[in-house]
Amino acid sequence: MKYLVLIYTNAEARRLWEQLPEDQQAAGLRAYAELNEELAASGEMIVSESLADSSLARHVVVRDGQPMATDGPFAEVKEQLAGFYLVDCDSIERATEIAGRIPEAQAGHVEVRPVRTYSGLEM
Repeated sequence: MKYLVLIYTNAEARRLWEQLPEDQQAAGLRAYAELNEELAASGEMIVSESLADSSLARHVVVRDGQPMATDGPFAEVKEQLAGFYLVDCDSIERATEIAGRIPEAQAGHVEVRPVRTYSGLEM
């Protein structure tokens, strides 16, 4: 089953990261590299990406058949989506275990969501 592991952060956490000594930043990046290597070796990782700051995003809506785009950020929320893993593993418990290894889980918020599949539908 596929699971989307969503990684959230906030402006304060980003500021703290930028103030960490280089060796601590390197340790955090190594944790990601090790997790990526493990998930690639096990065949569980489909893709993982870090997202640019939400201020660079675009919000798109369609009104009267016409797409309209506005620049971000869009919500007055503390936490912003910072990255994700799309994994294919045996259970939500395994996906939760993976989420617990993401460094942001120690101070931020990581969400695990099953991916819905639509079988038998003609597209």
